[in-house]
Amino acid sequence: MMLVVLLSFFKSLSGDDAMKHVLILYFPIIIIIITIFFTLSLISKHPSVYLVDYACCRPPKVLESPSDGFLKHSRINLSSHPESVDFQMKVLARSGLGDETYLPPAICSLPPTPSLEASRNEAELVIYSSLDSLFKKTGLNPHEVDILVLNCSVFAPAPSLTSMIMTKYKLREDVKTFNLSGMGCSAGLISVNLTQDLLKIHPNSNAIVITTEIITLFYYTGKDRSMLLPNCLFRMGGASVLLSNKKCYRKQSKYRLLRVVRTHIGSFDKAYKCIHEVEDSEGKIGISLSRDLASIAGQALKANIHAFALQVLPFTELFFILKNVIKNTVSKRKDAKPYVPNFKRVFKHFCVHAGGRGVINKMQTELGLTWQDMEPSRMTLHRFGNTSSSSLWYELSYLEAKGRMNEGDRIWQIALGSGFKCNSAVWKCNRSIKNSLDGPWFDCIDRYPIHVS
Repeated sequence: MMLVVLLSFFKSLSGDDAMKHVLILYFPIIIIIITIFFTLSLISKHPSVYLVDYACCRPPKVLESPSDGFLKHSRINLSSHPESVDFQMKVLARSGLGDETYLPPAICSLPPTPSLEASRNEAELVIYSSLDSLFKKTGLNPHEVDILVLNCSVFAPAPSLTSMIMTKYKLREDVKTFNLSGMGCSAGLISVNLTQDLLKIHPNSNAIVITTEIITLFYYTGKDRSMLLPNCLFRMGGASVLLSNKKCYRKQSKYRLLRVVRTHIGSFDKAYKCIHEVEDSEGKIGISLSRDLASIAGQALKANIHAFALQVLPFTELFFILKNVIKNTVSKRKDAKPYVPNFKRVFKHFCVHAGGRGVINKMQTELGLTWQDMEPSRMTLHRFGNTSSSSLWYELSYLEAKGRMNEGDRIWQIALGSGFKCNSAVWKCNRSIKNSLDGPWFDCIDRYPIHVS
């Protein structure tokens, strides 16, 4: 097409022979430059990734774990260690969790009966319920799935959980499946990043991301306090997300993925060991949480912000950051504070991993945000507990249920996890979503926000 236009242009130059000769002389060079330009444009331009819809698991009411029920379990499980029971109850009282969070059937039973089979049952309950809901909401047929990515950190059976899904839904034989394990609470955005890369090279494809944590097997039955903490914080949950690069979803999808930025500070020993799966002195396996967790999370967040600040912050904020760095360097004051950018100039909503009250408080301070900005995280922690990598989707669903998501809004999802990792995803809302009540908050959103002491 461009060649035809240029030839037509040359034919019109009838009166200026000199100019015509010059242009004809450089014609091959012009064609080469134009070809290179369009080739580079095609290479660098990848199809947009759309979040069509998602669904969060809402376990049955019979699996709710109020404080008094948790106390009964603790007294039976730790009958010879009453001091450990007192410790767990003190942690739970300060955790920010409410009385409607969920625990798996094997942990709810008296006494707890964790096993491999019980873990499979939990996985089926969480994954199948969220997938069934997603297929129903989107109208997607399981045979239309081209890519399947699942992350679950501590439960990695053989055959894999993706194979379990293949068998249940009879997916096509050529579906590309990926099962991520051992990557902690930040693995949900790692799955999104992997799917984003896959959609760059597989055009016209539908991808499902399933993010969960199966907690039955890592329910700790010992007396080590650092390993009792996860019992108080982690709860049952999961989410399924439909991503696609098909143009037909450009208008009907809820969000468009703008970027994912991942940082890993595991080269530092304290960061690597702050969330660790270990055996205690009695040989019992559990997850140990370090006292340095909140400060390590803050360090990982700073590293992540440094990695993507240039991509998202406006010039004025970058100028203030540079000015602060120069000022602190010149003054050489050890107590000098770094400049905290005004992220509200870029993002309308913030979804920070609901890892615990201490982590949420630390993130609020580091980001210079208000209680209202952290409301989705605090309310998700209260209603559903720490559901690991899926907590970000419960938080996004909270914003939708409140009717706060408008077309053009930008959302910053921040995931934190063992390793230690901090991952960010930036989404742009494609269409206004008003008071969405088809999610996990359908029967309780009117009670929130509530004051959490």
